[in-house]
Amino acid sequence: MANILPFKAIRPTSDKVHLVASRSVDGYNKSELKDKLAGNPFSFLHVINPDFADGVRTRAGSKERLQKVKKQFRNFLNQKVFLRDDEACYYLYRQIKSGTTYVGIIGCISIDDYINGVIKIHEQTLTEREEKLKDYLEVCEFNAEPVLFCYPDDKEIEQVCTNVMNYRPDYDFTTTDKVQHTLWVINKTKSIETIAQRFAQMPAIYIADGHHRSASSTLLGNVKRKEKKNFNGQEAFNFYLGVFFSESQLKIYDYNRVVTDMNGLSVEDLLQKLKSAFEVKEISASIFKPTKQHEFSMYVAGQWYSLTAKENTFDSKNPVGSLDAFILTEHILSPIFNIHDLKTDKRVGFIPGIKGAEALKKAVDDKKAEIAFGLYPVTMQHLKWIADTNNIMPPKSTWVEPKMRSGLVIYSFEEDRAHH
Repeated sequence: MANILPFKAIRPTSDKVHLVASRSVDGYNKSELKDKLAGNPFSFLHVINPDFADGVRTRAGSKERLQKVKKQFRNFLNQKVFLRDDEACYYLYRQIKSGTTYVGIIGCISIDDYINGVIKIHEQTLTEREEKLKDYLEVCEFNAEPVLFCYPDDKEIEQVCTNVMNYRPDYDFTTTDKVQHTLWVINKTKSIETIAQRFAQMPAIYIADGHHRSASSTLLGNVKRKEKKNFNGQEAFNFYLGVFFSESQLKIYDYNRVVTDMNGLSVEDLLQKLKSAFEVKEISASIFKPTKQHEFSMYVAGQWYSLTAKENTFDSKNPVGSLDAFILTEHILSPIFNIHDLKTDKRVGFIPGIKGAEALKKAVDDKKAEIAFGLYPVTMQHLKWIADTNNIMPPKSTWVEPKMRSGLVIYSFEEDRAHH
């Protein structure tokens, strides 16, 4: 039973929200980051990159850096860039991007749900990264980027959302990437109760994006529980920030592969080798995408090909073995290109499907890679099949939309009043 609670958010004042909310730091290159910091004193990037303000360099992840992050966060609070809600609320978030609308509820989820398997995972986490994020949370004491969850479509929650959206939003702004962000505070007791009760009846909630943030919040919660002998499970450290989308509101895109070299093969050699496991067809179109599961696109030497996996080459009853990302590694990347570990091998790169098949063609035409492979997107059913059977997907199997902005709604566990 999922324990998803309303909380007292810290969030930007409505006149500054469009200036505060930022993409995650990895989304900017060095010069972009510098421009953003120099041009916008209210950007949440100032909190995450606190060295910019005083010019004193600290090591990423160091105690000094984290303490500066916390100090900058406090400055934003003191300067009234942020306000704190007096009542525990849920928050309704809507994003409109390239004509697609996504609607989700922001709330806090219990680490117990992660520990006892109500929260289902499909990705392996790296211990080192978990530890880093745990240290960050321990010093800074806030979540500024919610984990993306999905839950089975629910008529009653949908009805609450529809009703809330009839009111004037608390935030409504468009970012420079032409994405519209709208937020409503859900503070009516009846709506809050309905949402909490509906979630409490769900046997499972799935992580769509944010496995490391979930793992690190749980890691920290367990540390705090050991320190606090008589914890009651309601302290703020027992929860972390999530945004919850129903399954039909999330979009899973393909995650494609590019390889830097042909491993000494000519195109003819390669086509010959592929024929044992795939039906290979030349495609005359200028852009080509796979149209069904187990079909791949391949772009090499200015030519598109369609590769369809032959039936005896994979096990359709195996949740991982029937994944296209697995089939690609098993029959192409590993035996033909000698790429065995996608996490560490520098010869393979990844391009999210949201950039389109054009991005694959461009990478090869611009000589950034020698060959590209496009995959068909993983379905929500397949993702759940993997999570439900306690299996793990290969790295970079899914690209999930929407992506949230940092600093829009913040969960602070500095004070244990967060839920009361």
